[in-house]
Amino acid sequence: MELKLTASDSDLLAGESGEGARLAMSILVRVAEVQEAEQFIPVKSAHIDSSLYMGDATLDYAEHLVRLGAEVAVPSTLNVAGVDPHGWKDWAVPPKWAEKAHRQMVAYQSMGCIPSWTCAPYQTDEARPGFGDQIAWGESSAVVFANSVLGARTERYPDLLDICAAITGRVPFVGLHLTENRAGKILFRCHGIKSSLLASDELYPVLGHLVGKIAGNRVVVLDNLDVEPSEDQLKAFGAATASSGSVALFHWVGITPEAPSLNDAVQGRSPEEVHEVTMDDLRASRDELSISKGEQIDMVVLGSPHFSLEEFKVLVPLLEGRKRHSDVRFLITTGRGVKLIAQEIGLLDSIHSFGGEVTVDTCILTSPMLPNEIKTLMTNSAKYAYYTPGILGRDMFFGSTKDCVESAVLGRIVRDDSLWY
Repeated sequence: MELKLTASDSDLLAGESGEGARLAMSILVRVAEVQEAEQFIPVKSAHIDSSLYMGDATLDYAEHLVRLGAEVAVPSTLNVAGVDPHGWKDWAVPPKWAEKAHRQMVAYQSMGCIPSWTCAPYQTDEARPGFGDQIAWGESSAVVFANSVLGARTERYPDLLDICAAITGRVPFVGLHLTENRAGKILFRCHGIKSSLLASDELYPVLGHLVGKIAGNRVVVLDNLDVEPSEDQLKAFGAATASSGSVALFHWVGITPEAPSLNDAVQGRSPEEVHEVTMDDLRASRDELSISKGEQIDMVVLGSPHFSLEEFKVLVPLLEGRKRHSDVRFLITTGRGVKLIAQEIGLLDSIHSFGGEVTVDTCILTSPMLPNEIKTLMTNSAKYAYYTPGILGRDMFFGSTKDCVESAVLGRIVRDDSLWY
C-alpha cells in the first residue's frame, strides 16, 4: 500500500518549514509506512508525553529539536514533567535529576507547547477537544478519556512521536482515527451490583482494572449498568483499563457520546466476546490491587491521574478538624491550573491544616520523589496501585478516598468492606 503525500506534506519533508519540521515529518513518514497508512490527516491539537524526563536520551532529543528550530504547529499541552520545579527539594529528588528534568521542561516550552504539566489536560476548558476532533495525544489515561468521554479521535501516541505530530500538525490516518476501527469488540455486562456500590467512587477503578485485564487493547463496550457516572468516575475507570490493559477507547451505552445504544457502540456488528461481571469478579479485582504483608502505612497518595477540582471538593470535608498521623505523609498530585483554582477558593487550607501536601507538574510514579523510608503506600487509584509495586518497588493498599483519609489519621490500614459484601 503506497503512502500518498500532499504537496504540503512533501514540503515539510523537503525542509521548506525548517530542519526541525523536516526531521519530525521524516519520522512520521517512516512510521506511516510501517503502519501501511495511505495518507496523513491534520490534527487540531496534541498532548505531549515526551515532556517527561526519562534519562539523557529524552533530554537530548528535545534539545536537538530546539536547536533545529522546531516549533509546534497546533495547540500542544504538556504532560507531567520529571520534577516539580518548585517543590522538588521537599522530597528525595537528586539535584542532578531535577536540573536535567527542568532543562527538558524548558526545551518543550521553547517549541511553543502550553505549560499545562498535567496528565489530565481536559480538566481545563481550553484544552478539551470537541466531539469528532482529530488529535494526537500521548499518555494512556488522557488518550482513553479523550477518545471515550469526549469523543475525540486519537491513537495512543508514544513518547517522541507525539511531538513530531505536534510540530507537523499531521498524523497517519490509521487506527482509532478511522470510524470503522472504533466499533466495540468486547462487551461487558454487570449483574447483581449493589446500588450503593454503583453510586460509590470506589467501584470505577476496580471495574476498570477488571475490564482492562480481560480486554487488552480491544475497544470495550459496557452495558446493563443503571448508573450515570461522573466525569471523575469515568476518568478513574478509563485510567484503570489503560493500565491493567491497554484500552484506548470504551463505549458506555447510554453515557458516552458514540454509544447512545448498544447497536451504535458495536456499529451493528456482533461483539467478539461477551463477559458477565459479578460481585465475585469485582471483589477479586479489588483484592488484586493490594499487595502488602502488614497493616502499617507510610504514605497516602491521591491524584493518579491528577486530582480534579471536584475531587478536592469531595476530599476537603473528610479532612476538616482532623490531623494525619505523624508517621504518615499525605500527598495529592495535580495540575498547576487546578491547584491555582483550588487555592483561590480556599480548598487547600484544610489540606494543609490536616498535614497534607500538594505537588504539581509531575507524577510520583515517574519522578524519584520517594525517600527510602517510605515502604508502604495507600491510594484510591487503580492505576497507581497497579504500577507502584513494579515501578517503585513498594507495597500497596487500595481503598476508597474515605479509607485513605481514615488510614492516614490512624497510621494503619482501614478499609470499609460493607459496599462489597
